Amino acid sequence: MNNTPQLHPHSASDEIDLFELFHGIWKQKKWVIGCTLLATLVGVGYAFLAPQYYQVSSVLRPAAINELDALNRSEVYKLPPADALAKVGAQLDSYEARLGFFRANPALFEAFQKPGQSLEQSFEKFNRDAINLVLPGPKTAEPLSNFVRLEMQYPKGIDGVAILNGFVDYAIKQERDQVGADLKVIVNNRLNELKGKIDAARANYETTKESKIARLLEADRVKRARLQDELGALRLQMKMERDDRLAELTEAISIAKSLGIKSPTTPSAMEGVGSGGASQVMRTVVTNQKVPLYFMGSQALEAERSALLQRTSDDFTNARVAEIGKELRMLDTNREVEVLNNRKNEDVFLQDVEPLRAEVARLRGLNIDMTALKLVTIDRQAQEPLQTFKPRKALVVGLSLLVGLMLGIAIALIWHFIQVRRQTGPFSVVDDRRLPRQ
Repeated sequence: MNNTPQLHPHSASDEIDLFELFHGIWKQKKWVIGCTLLATLVGVGYAFLAPQYYQVSSVLRPAAINELDALNRSEVYKLPPADALAKVGAQLDSYEARLGFFRANPALFEAFQKPGQSLEQSFEKFNRDAINLVLPGPKTAEPLSNFVRLEMQYPKGIDGVAILNGFVDYAIKQERDQVGADLKVIVNNRLNELKGKIDAARANYETTKESKIARLLEADRVKRARLQDELGALRLQMKMERDDRLAELTEAISIAKSLGIKSPTTPSAMEGVGSGGASQVMRTVVTNQKVPLYFMGSQALEAERSALLQRTSDDFTNARVAEIGKELRMLDTNREVEVLNNRKNEDVFLQDVEPLRAEVARLRGLNIDMTALKLVTIDRQAQEPLQTFKPRKALVVGLSLLVGLMLGIAIALIWHFIQVRRQTGPFSVVDDRRLPRQ
């Protein structure tokens, strides 16, 4: 048997000997323990010396339906509970609202104001780092999704509870004031609109009334003119008739005088006078002819002509003249126009304004004082935290312990592999007795 040692290339690591690794780590246990202790001390120092921050939160949920019932029943401003919660959430997230609260409560924010910084710069840091609004996700179950959570992180020495609760109350008040202002503007605009409609109805009534009065007076003037024309025509007619009668009487008087008829007579009587007989005879004459006027005798005819010549007016001879006089007298005063002009309260005669007046009365009776309006329900107010939010001491110490242990093990392994590398080199001597026979 040849016992000459043979050189064989050393295989870097066909297998990892876990026992050898553990043994190597154990040999370097001082490094492991030292790194672990060092990292743990650093973690403990950070946990106890780092600035302590606390976190508080407040949760808002929709108000009960009955809280907003009076507002919604006004039929002027509709605000469902979910919309009210959304409005308050928008107010909580509003930069202007946060800045307004910051300015209104300088005593609460003294710790945030640094020397050399303006109020807006100090607020910007607070707004960016300290306060956060959490809204429900889109996939959250519906009845439980209606909430708004406001979180605030603040260092030790600041009254975060007072800040958060105060800001929530401030935002709710701001939104309540905004709702009250909106309601007041809407009601005033509606009242102005209704007033405009009533004024338009009043103007329309005045125009209609004036037009009606003008038509009535015009109709009276036309009727009066027609009656006066008729009266003038009648008087002219009666005068012509009188002149004709006078001419007729003058002619009849002339005939009667020529015949010697002084007293009224008849043709038959005239025939008896002309015969001269002594016997008395009764005659009956039936004729449809008109007896000539001169048979009235000259005396009667002259008396009638004298009366006609002395007549100053013929109005009494025609009944229509009296009727025209009556109608003209009635036209002197139009009672309908007089009643229209003497109306005391003309608003009662306006058309289609009763619903408008009822709406005005309803709007004026609305309670637009929103100081007691409950927009949301504060499901949870901010409370004093029982522990710090950061740093979390147990977690920091645990993580530092774990990091130190891992760092120590890593250093031990590195040192172990360095030692192995130095001892073995790239080739190692192998005893032939350990090689299998060929």
